[in-house]
Amino acid sequence: MSRALTGLSRRIAVVAAILVLTGGAASADSFGAIAFSQSTGKFGYSFDHPSRASAETRAMAECTARSRGCKVGIWFKNACGSVATGVNGWGSAWAPSRQQAEQSAIRNCSQHTGGCRTLAWSCTN
Repeated sequence: MSRALTGLSRRIAVVAAILVLTGGAASADSFGAIAFSQSTGKFGYSFDHPSRASAETRAMAECTARSRGCKVGIWFKNACGSVATGVNGWGSAWAPSRQQAEQSAIRNCSQHTGGCRTLAWSCTN
């Protein structure tokens, strides 16, 4: 076997080992967002978009199709997001799981107002 072939074989083995250890090619980031209207309680959401901008655009489009006064309450990457609303305010959060995102959003909302509950949540895959 020639030295060139041996070096090439080693490089191929290293690349193969990296792919096995990392589970293949690196997966792309996935974005989501939640937009809502505080005055009407209507919302729109998105998940699994290739960019923050496209996730926010989709969430806003869904919300504005249902209501006026929409704004993006949260955006997230490779995670879950949640928006909670209360009597006179709102809160949002992102976290690794739906449950954590909802709990944090309610906790954040409760710092500003009472009667907070989850309005919407969404997760990337």
